[in-house]
Amino acid sequence: MTLDQAFELALGHHQSGRLVEAEAIYRQILAAEPRHAGALHLLGVVAHQLGRNDVAVDSIRQAIALAPAIPDFHSNLGEAYRATGQLDQAIAAYRKAIALKPNYPEAHYNLGNALSDKRQADEAIASYRQAIALKPELPEAHNNLGVALKDKGQLDEAIAAYRQAIALKPDYPESHSNLAYALHFHPGFDTRAIAREHRCWNQQHAEPLRQFIQPHPNDRTPERRLRIGYVSPDFREHVVGYNMLPLFACHDHDQFEIFCYAQVARPDAFTDRFRASADHWRSTVGLTDEQFATEIRRDQIDILVDLTLHMAHNRLLVFARKPAPVQVTFAGYPGSTGLSTIDYRLSDPYLDPADMDESIYSEQTVRLPHSFWCYDPLDGGDLPVNALPAQANGFITFGCLNNFCKINDAVLRLWARVLHTVPSSRLLLLAPEGSHRQHTLDVLGQQGVARERVAFVCQQPRRKYLELYQRIDLGLDTLPYNGHTTSLDSFWMGVPVVTLVGQTIVGRAGLSQLMNLKLPELIAQTPEQFVQVAAALAKDLPRLTELRSTLRQRMERSPLMDAPRFARNIEAAYREMWRQWCLEAKPSLPLP
Repeated sequence: MTLDQAFELALGHHQSGRLVEAEAIYRQILAAEPRHAGALHLLGVVAHQLGRNDVAVDSIRQAIALAPAIPDFHSNLGEAYRATGQLDQAIAAYRKAIALKPNYPEAHYNLGNALSDKRQADEAIASYRQAIALKPELPEAHNNLGVALKDKGQLDEAIAAYRQAIALKPDYPESHSNLAYALHFHPGFDTRAIAREHRCWNQQHAEPLRQFIQPHPNDRTPERRLRIGYVSPDFREHVVGYNMLPLFACHDHDQFEIFCYAQVARPDAFTDRFRASADHWRSTVGLTDEQFATEIRRDQIDILVDLTLHMAHNRLLVFARKPAPVQVTFAGYPGSTGLSTIDYRLSDPYLDPADMDESIYSEQTVRLPHSFWCYDPLDGGDLPVNALPAQANGFITFGCLNNFCKINDAVLRLWARVLHTVPSSRLLLLAPEGSHRQHTLDVLGQQGVARERVAFVCQQPRRKYLELYQRIDLGLDTLPYNGHTTSLDSFWMGVPVVTLVGQTIVGRAGLSQLMNLKLPELIAQTPEQFVQVAAALAKDLPRLTELRSTLRQRMERSPLMDAPRFARNIEAAYREMWRQWCLEAKPSLPLP
């Protein structure tokens, strides 16, 4: 076989997803011809696809040294750099590819991804739009344009971009997940509309996989030690990771054998903590859904727990294959997956009150006794609660450090009413740089709020982010999607948050947390009440001072920080789910 023939064979394997076979042949070619630029380049691409990105960078750079004028080489080098977090190098590589080939839609698209990673939303959007102008049928560009628009709070445009991506590529579960998740942030979609989109996702992407469901041979002993498998891309420094560490630290390993299935391309110190808390660690990077499901069956997992729902990098199509007899969703956000193959969802009595219409969920709701959340300040545990800033400033500073996609025009107009009622007050918002800051000023300005009363801060490393609360007197919640972990951070730093109860589950997080803190007076049921509560508290400096000095102790004494009790409650839920499956799985006795 000639080198050209070998290269064609390797390329065929590569394009068919047989990466190991392709890699072996690329290496054979390079053993015969070390300066084969094409084999070096594609060996690097395979390494990138398998998550070995340092190897990918080295291999593709060698290819570029041999053939510096090939645009694909530079664009793929950018992909490897981006996967290692070297964003500046990635951007430079993409720009080099574009300089060599200006009408290169994939390079413009890749550049948009790196700019988005750097939170340069306006520049990312421009790159995505350029990619779409060059290749309108590129669904990934429409999808990622939607992501960037969502991050800027432009939800109508984001939803339209997701729908266009799905129209171009109906079998695009990632974009459809982005759409389903985005609806939670938009004030125009109620529980029924959100449920319809989830059912549509299930019908389109999950139901066809039911043919792969196999019988489960698990031992049906109700009280034996259970194998619990957690599936997540966020066993790392991520908000979901923060929330799950207390549970993992307190699991009863005598009763539960813990497996982590980690879709984590770039492990960090938090990953190490999760790995140390688990009995078994499985990296799922590079595994197909079927390979992943096979591994779960091989491990004989009894209860498989999704920690992502429709957030980024979910593996819901693994759950669609039902590789474990009991499947649960939890933690990513309070909500539903829409999957008929996920049996249960965990909630609490405030997120889902007893009279809640549960037909909007595909799973059976299991309410934990107290709270959906368990909080740990992690590296912010030693940060002090400072004195009330208003005492020194002479004015109240309202604040919201939620993800900016939770801020919409209706929220801004509501906050403007609060600012009017407290005339000398200020507003501090967390928002990446970009045109959305000016839009925020414009909306508030239309309501009579002068721009000098509004300040913006960029996203910060966690400890610096927590220090921002030392500038805030009183938090203002968002709607329809409340603050979740952000509000818990606020309480830890002594900053109370006034919330408005929403109609969807993500809009009842503030209610749940404040009830667990025994602060129902900070919960508003109407916009008018929200303004009244926020304004009255802002004008009551002694009460604000008292709350600031006692909120941390309230947190520590509440179920929100009782990790052992939280773990026992979840384990009790798992045990009851298992008992129920054992009862259902037992063959019925013949009638006498």
